[in-house]
Amino acid sequence: MVTFRNNSGRRNTYRRNERNFKSNGERNKFNNNFSNTENFQRRVPGRNNHNASKLIEKYNNLAREANSGGDKILSENYFQHADHFTRILNEREIQKKMSIKKQTLEEDNILNERKEKKTETLSEKEDIQSDKNSDVN
Repeated sequence: MVTFRNNSGRRNTYRRNERNFKSNGERNKFNNNFSNTENFQRRVPGRNNHNASKLIEKYNNLAREANSGGDKILSENYFQHADHFTRILNEREIQKKMSIKKQTLEEDNILNERKEKKTETLSEKEDIQSDKNSDVN
């Protein structure tokens, strides 16, 4: 008959002392790091959307294969998937265009502010120069 030794006590002390291991009792089950002001919108409009163009091509190919095989329902399903990813791709392009417009507007505003400051300093210098000239006369 084979007997097994209970080494669990030795393992737990090793983990606690050597590796800073937290046992189940010491660990928080739920992280409550949410603030009330945080909005819970998704940052990316879906999973695998970084490959939206590849997914469009994939589902269109699958739909053509299903259609050639005679399964109209499955082909329509794949076409709907492809349509979904084309919409996502279009949304992303619109967002890029909007961000580019926003950047150019901000850059234009910064340039205009700099020009205004230069003209103000030039006019101040002219005023000072004219005051000096009038004092001399």
